[in-house]
Amino acid sequence: MPAAPTRGPAPDAAGRKQRLRRRLERLIGIAATEGNELLPLRNGDKIFPAMLGAIRSARHTIDMMTFVYWRGQIARDFAAALADRAREGIRVRLLLDGFGAKEIERDLLDLMHTAGVQVAWFRRPVWLSPFKQNHRCHRKALIVDEHTAFTGGVGIAEEWCGDARDPGEWRDTHVQVRGPAVDGIAAAFAQNWAECHDELFDDRDRFTEHRQAGSSVVQVVRGSASIGWQDMQTLIRVMLTSAEERFRLATAYFAPDTYFIDLLCGTARRGVRVEILLPGPHTDQRACQLAGQHHYTRLLEAGVHIRQYQPTMMHAKIITVDSVAALIGSTNFNRRSMDHDEEVMLAVLDETFTAELDRDYDEDLRHSVAIDLARWRRRAVLQRAKEAAVTPVRRFL
Repeated sequence: MPAAPTRGPAPDAAGRKQRLRRRLERLIGIAATEGNELLPLRNGDKIFPAMLGAIRSARHTIDMMTFVYWRGQIARDFAAALADRAREGIRVRLLLDGFGAKEIERDLLDLMHTAGVQVAWFRRPVWLSPFKQNHRCHRKALIVDEHTAFTGGVGIAEEWCGDARDPGEWRDTHVQVRGPAVDGIAAAFAQNWAECHDELFDDRDRFTEHRQAGSSVVQVVRGSASIGWQDMQTLIRVMLTSAEERFRLATAYFAPDTYFIDLLCGTARRGVRVEILLPGPHTDQRACQLAGQHHYTRLLEAGVHIRQYQPTMMHAKIITVDSVAALIGSTNFNRRSMDHDEEVMLAVLDETFTAELDRDYDEDLRHSVAIDLARWRRRAVLQRAKEAAVTPVRRFL
């Protein structure tokens, strides 16, 4: 089992943040930025108006990338807003994953193309080898006029509309960012755009300096498909091994490898309260849920607290640590996000921002049910058989 780091006396909040910051900067090699303003946005009722408002107020450039672009009025609203700004002479670029966005309606693509929106596709499956088809662009980012950015878990589809009031309204969190961290999110877009398009920038990119918009310290971490250990794995590993009091995880897809199961168990056994919030009856990926459930017994025996969200699909990707640090972005706690896909995550060192996410987490807990170890041990043979059946494909989930 992974060894926990040696610890001295427990530091105060400022000391914890600084120690975590230096661990992340040195072990990942990306400097954190200061002076950022972050606004957490809960569910589509808050997320979509903020994103569309930013698009409609753009004066120079709009860069947007998404894994999911499906159907519904919200899909039409985004296409119309992007097309409108392109007609006004604003440079608009939209990067769609070739697999995740394949359900986008043809007339929306025609509308945007006619208006002058530059639409590029990341690795359309028909053109790829089987190996490349498995490596998707799961990042979600919107960057407007180089000074405002959005990232998180939300896709462009009617499933994300509303306020998680019923199974048709998914639960998710996005974040609006202003300040120097916007550059890191913009770089995530540029990295994937460069693979799909000949022109990386033009004369409408002003490369302006960022003002100090707030007080949050933010490190932007990009995960990319590769062989071997990735920065995203290091990021989560550092958060787990640095936790001293509480580690909270909310994720849409929970199917980690045995290393991270060991790490979760080890964290709980050394006295940290480890809480995991997962989808319940309304999951859109039953195979992935079964892969994660295979590990429930080990986790529960180690003292990990597992709860399943009941009202609708839980799609958020959030980690909070010791009330002082948070991760938010596109990364799930599964092999696909950590090993195979392009991802982006914000590591935020800010008690106020973390407290807001923790309040949302507490609210979600009120709408969830706990997995009881004794009952789980008595689960049906059919359930056990289903868990075993997904074993051959677990690394792809």
